[in-house]
Amino acid sequence: MEFPFNQCENRATSGDQFTILKLVKKQCLTRALREWVKNDAKRLGRLVKNDKISDTIGMKSTLTNPKDLLDVIELPAIVVSKDYEIEATNAAYESAFGQLDLTNSPKCYAVSHGYDKPCDQSGEDCPMRQARASGKKTRVLHVHHTPRGREYVDVEMTPIRDDSGNVTHFVEVLRSVENKVTTHEPVKVAGSHPAFRQVLSQVSRVADSDIAVVLLGESGTGKEVIAQAIHQQSGRSKRPMVTLECSGLTETLFESELFGHTKGAFTGANFERQGLASAADGGTLFLDEVGDIPLNLQVKLLRLIETGSYRPIGSSESKHTDFRLICATHHDLWRRVQEGAFRLDLYYRINVFPIHMPRLTDRRSDIPVIADSILESLGPRNRYHLTQAAQSLLEEADWPGNIRELRNFLLRASVLNDGNVLAQDLINRLLKERAIAMGGIEKLSDPNSKLTHYSLAELERRYFAELLEAHQGDKKAAAKHAGISLRTLYRKIESLS
Repeated sequence: MEFPFNQCENRATSGDQFTILKLVKKQCLTRALREWVKNDAKRLGRLVKNDKISDTIGMKSTLTNPKDLLDVIELPAIVVSKDYEIEATNAAYESAFGQLDLTNSPKCYAVSHGYDKPCDQSGEDCPMRQARASGKKTRVLHVHHTPRGREYVDVEMTPIRDDSGNVTHFVEVLRSVENKVTTHEPVKVAGSHPAFRQVLSQVSRVADSDIAVVLLGESGTGKEVIAQAIHQQSGRSKRPMVTLECSGLTETLFESELFGHTKGAFTGANFERQGLASAADGGTLFLDEVGDIPLNLQVKLLRLIETGSYRPIGSSESKHTDFRLICATHHDLWRRVQEGAFRLDLYYRINVFPIHMPRLTDRRSDIPVIADSILESLGPRNRYHLTQAAQSLLEEADWPGNIRELRNFLLRASVLNDGNVLAQDLINRLLKERAIAMGGIEKLSDPNSKLTHYSLAELERRYFAELLEAHQGDKKAAAKHAGISLRTLYRKIESLS
């Protein structure tokens, strides 16, 4: 599979060229290598969902290895042909919905719904039909047959084009929209840097009250962990903290997620469903990436916050809920207000008690203890330790992806390491390889650079060699650690040899 980088570069504007090139480049990487280059991506699994990507990626008309598209997606995903045939699934899909026998080219509508004809001919919204007509990604709410029974699934369909701009395949990403109600064990918060102690002091001060809190900071700084800490120290800790990921929700999905719906409220609503506002009653509602809520949906959230009242979709009866509101965003909300992208009245409602999360590079002295906490979380069976010299290397490095990037780095180190001690040599080598990968991405936007995508192919080659060595040539174990299928591993080894 090849991506026409020149086409992407020519079609991208100067303002977003760098981002597009980086995101496109990441599609060439294996899941294990994404840790080096993912830090400007807003969320894992957004690669094929990003409008800029779907608008700018070209692909050869024949997809030899459609599963390659899915190796970078952590959410359940499939590749579907224009004839509705499922050609590939990823590990997340197989885990959530079961493994498919693809030898007989199963139809997506038969697998997902048990239909004998496409969804739009069976009374459902067909995302492929919409994506084919518009040429853009589309998103619908469907009821899917799963090993757990019927579930509501948020389906997002992205068309994939060839070099001539013709749609050849679709990538379907699926999210379960069952209630995200979580009850947490005590949160482990690591760090003693003054900047982080200030955060903990604010948490202690605000936890017992019921006022709204907004957590501000870059992605990967631990905003959700702090939200959990606030909830657990509050008087609502015996009730759940309910999380709603606000980014990318359509109006129907937003209302269905937050308010619930009655049976028959819309196509596919075959049974009544409780919303997250109801599930959070007596507890905490955590709105992650609140700054991404579209303007036309913000008034619905404002009404819920101001009155505590809401109506499920399809119902004429108002319901009441009582929750503590915590929000998080990586955006500068005041700038969003000035740009007209965020309501001023909603801003004042949620920005009662802002807590600014420091970047990891602003609390370098905490890196060793955070790293130790991450390694401890891998479990007592494989208790890894960093040498003092290795800790110093981590402390001196830059972490643009913050704690999330550090965690992924240490996970890779643990896979490649012999024994339980992570020493200076291994950490130093992995940091250098990360720097090469990041430097390669940056140089893509330099027309005078001689660096090509083959530089990253060399990194892949080295990674798979090390992976196989770490597992004494056991390809099944190596594929499991890399998060790819055995078939994909064989294909990668063959293509990189």
